[in-house]
Amino acid sequence: MILRAFALGIALIAGPAAAVECENITYEGNRYALCEVDAVTEQIDLFLKQDNDTVYGHFATLEEDLAAEGKALVFATNAGMYHSDRSPVGLYLEDGIESQRLITQSGPGNFGLLPNGVLCLRAGRADVFETLAFEQVQPNCQHATQSGPMLVIDGSLHPRFLPDSTSRFIRNGVGTSPDGTRAVFVISRNAVTFHEFGRLFRDHLNLPSALYFDGNISRLHAPALGRSDFGFAMGPILGVVAPIEPSND
Repeated sequence: MILRAFALGIALIAGPAAAVECENITYEGNRYALCEVDAVTEQIDLFLKQDNDTVYGHFATLEEDLAAEGKALVFATNAGMYHSDRSPVGLYLEDGIESQRLITQSGPGNFGLLPNGVLCLRAGRADVFETLAFEQVQPNCQHATQSGPMLVIDGSLHPRFLPDSTSRFIRNGVGTSPDGTRAVFVISRNAVTFHEFGRLFRDHLNLPSALYFDGNISRLHAPALGRSDFGFAMGPILGVVAPIEPSND
């Protein structure tokens, strides 16, 4: 796990149900922000719309709704690609309700660069599946979001990634461990290639399955790093929520 001691510079978010560790690292000359979630003890949720059917769009909007329930975002990030109306491009399942079906065919853009994949969130675990494997296994997910391309597939980088690529962007994604206990969410802090990003998950984080979420529109909410990105409205948001602790003042 990423978790070490404070002396190693890792920020631990304390509090009930808040086993999320975030840190800034450098790997192969590139800078990244990472947040690792213990999927056994923590619930990772997806959020798209408010009760009035309005898309949240921003971390601050989601935080306002959560605050009314005595809760706060411990960590959050954008959770896959979306159309101009902020609706998900691929499979989207929230609290067991599917609002967009699984897309298995190839298509334009990064999403259609097969193989793509699905992040499946279940009680006590988080798993990245390649899309056709997901379709075959049909796991009983509580939440699921489809994106693409896959970054790492069974320990191998996506076959279309080129070591000498010059296509560099801010990128974010997620990798999971084989037992589903580790979910590591990463956003680059400088522009990187797909090959570089995939190597981070495979070679540094030792995660055999990883999925790309998006590029320059990517956002991270990580209070432990003093960071809550703002920009154009997002589609699906992924996050970990914890109760707001009473002030001692």
